[in-house]
Amino acid sequence: MAVHEHPHGSSGFHLPTFRRHRTASASGSAVAADTAPAYALASLRLLTGFVFLWAFLDKTFGFGYATQSGKGWVDGGSPTKGFLSGVSAGPMESTFHEWAGAAWADWLFMLGLLGIGLALVAGVAMRFAALAGTAMMALMWIAEWPPAQHLSDGSPSMSTNPFADYHLVYAIALIVLAATAAGDTLGLGRLWARLPFVRDHGWLR
Repeated sequence: MAVHEHPHGSSGFHLPTFRRHRTASASGSAVAADTAPAYALASLRLLTGFVFLWAFLDKTFGFGYATQSGKGWVDGGSPTKGFLSGVSAGPMESTFHEWAGAAWADWLFMLGLLGIGLALVAGVAMRFAALAGTAMMALMWIAEWPPAQHLSDGSPSMSTNPFADYHLVYAIALIVLAATAAGDTLGLGRLWARLPFVRDHGWLR
């Protein structure tokens, strides 16, 4: 009897363990599935932040990419003059020409790039960064004015799409990152949210 009971006892012992193992595996898979989107959004946040930070650094020091060496902001160059003075289509063409090279425009633009970039990389003040970044992207979209097929001098604009361009993609990305609290993963978002002045002013979240 003892010999016949041993397999039954052994089987009765291992069955619950097997079920627990399957439950743990299923739970782990669910956690991994929930975590994957958070890390994907965090990666998008970091890359987008780097885009803004790099633009600030290149325009400040003239690394030879978008800004030629020796023509950086620290060298006396204007971060806005080249772009805004080259606007040649759209309803704000003359307005942008007036703004080109103005000290206040340079400072606002550069502080915007720096602030948005730092906020995204750190994962803090995501709502404010999204608001400021969307406003900046909207102005740059108007400056390039994709709907135009021809420039003010009559030459082809070479626009590839009358509406959607990378400025709108960045704007939507910023809104998504803020709406999903993407700063909480691989960022300081949770710590930032616990600060008293942030708790009292939700728009700073």
